[in-house]
Amino acid sequence: MAEFPVATSPAPGVMGVDWEVRVDFERLRQYRLARVQQMLAEFDLGAVLLFETSNIRYATATQIGYWAFNKGERWALVTRQGRPRVWDFGSAAKAHRLQLPHMYDTKNAVGGNTGLQGAIGPESGLHARAVKEISAALAEEGVAGERLGVDLAETAVFLALQAGGLQVVDGQQAMMRAREIKSPDEIILLTQACAMVDGVYQDIFEMLKPGIRESDVVGMAHARLFGMGSEFVEAINSIAGERCSPHPHVFSDRLIRPGDQAYFDIIHVFNGYRTCYYRTFVVGRATQAQRDAFKKSREWMDAAIDLVRPGTTTDQIAKVWPRAEEFGFDSEMDAFGLQFGHGVGVGLHERPIISRLNSLDTPVEIQESMVFALETYAPAADGRSAARIEEEVVVTKDGCKVITLFPCEELMVANAY
Repeated sequence: MAEFPVATSPAPGVMGVDWEVRVDFERLRQYRLARVQQMLAEFDLGAVLLFETSNIRYATATQIGYWAFNKGERWALVTRQGRPRVWDFGSAAKAHRLQLPHMYDTKNAVGGNTGLQGAIGPESGLHARAVKEISAALAEEGVAGERLGVDLAETAVFLALQAGGLQVVDGQQAMMRAREIKSPDEIILLTQACAMVDGVYQDIFEMLKPGIRESDVVGMAHARLFGMGSEFVEAINSIAGERCSPHPHVFSDRLIRPGDQAYFDIIHVFNGYRTCYYRTFVVGRATQAQRDAFKKSREWMDAAIDLVRPGTTTDQIAKVWPRAEEFGFDSEMDAFGLQFGHGVGVGLHERPIISRLNSLDTPVEIQESMVFALETYAPAADGRSAARIEEEVVVTKDGCKVITLFPCEELMVANAY
């Protein structure tokens, strides 16, 4: 087993202070915009038009709350030079001008509307108006007629862009490339987000006992994370007993019982940056089958971590994990997401994606300053229990640092009898 980490990248706290160097948010904003503009050149794009919320946050440093997440109600345009432009939900544009006055004014932060996912139809003229404004901005920036990368767009919007004569191409690959290498400020934010989950796992471990529902754990975890400064809790997987195998990826109101194996995944957002962080426990007492499953999951995890360093390719990591048929699935497609690696940043699933489904045929080289999660899953011989482990790692020039620090060397028994 790999030695469990005792030191990692800094997690200095949720506040800004005058007496310690922490996150430099202006440096963060400029780094991210520069990365996007670098990729425009590499992908031969005149601009990217962004509707996906994580991309908008990354490129523009704006957000209006998670009620608007990926509803297509706001969009942004980034060209090769200069400031990003944001078309936002009504008064949010004015708010951006007040919140970030050095970045936004009445020229590049304005209201926009493309119909609220079809609630207002194209006959209203809103789609045509948006295309006209986007075309005017491209002309003003000197990139009219060049390739326009688009990440995600509603069908009606995409068709309107084409009807308006814009040369629309895939822009999501450029954005994924931009986001895959993290700055020191991003790494601090990702580490701080994990530190918050460390604390929640201590609370879960102390809470687990018969009579507690899976949903009770979810409620407690939400409250603790918000109390520590989380801006959004995207999901808490809370799985116990016979629900462990196969993995349902959703919590229920099931009562936890003596001897249940239970695993959890905590996905939350701190200053725009996510976690994906599994831990497995057993309640009261553990069987040998449960211990064996945990040991197997840990061994697969350690084998993957040992390979993480610049120059390793993702197929090398995927090959140390078992084939789908070896743990009860018919194909790699059916088992996808169980033996798994994925980048973590402003989005939950960034590059690199590591699995037997894709990595063996199209491997990606691991690079310094990537941050990604590694996940393993092992069903138990009892046919109902299973172990799920996840570690987030920062790639350094010499290897990697693990930033998920709640103990996971051995199966922990909560409230042992």
